[in-house]
Amino acid sequence: MVNVKKGVLVRCDPAMRQLLVYLDESRTLGSKFVVKELDETHILVDKEIVPILEQKLDQMMESLSPDLTDNLHYMSDMW
Repeated sequence: MVNVKKGVLVRCDPAMRQLLVYLDESRTLGSKFVVKELDETHILVDKEIVPILEQKLDQMMESLSPDLTDNLHYMSDMW
């Protein structure tokens, strides 16, 4: 029997690759999505999960970055 699954090749730095592997192993997105770990900068992920993965990564990056408008308000208060 042959199993076929559509995948997307992701090229990233080793740190992002580790994050993707962690999200996959912890099933943060509800299921495993890594099809194959290819090397330190390439990973094959399930095509169906890509929109959800992009949304999750955007949320994570936003939570780590201070809001630019807050910085602008703070700077304008200083003047």
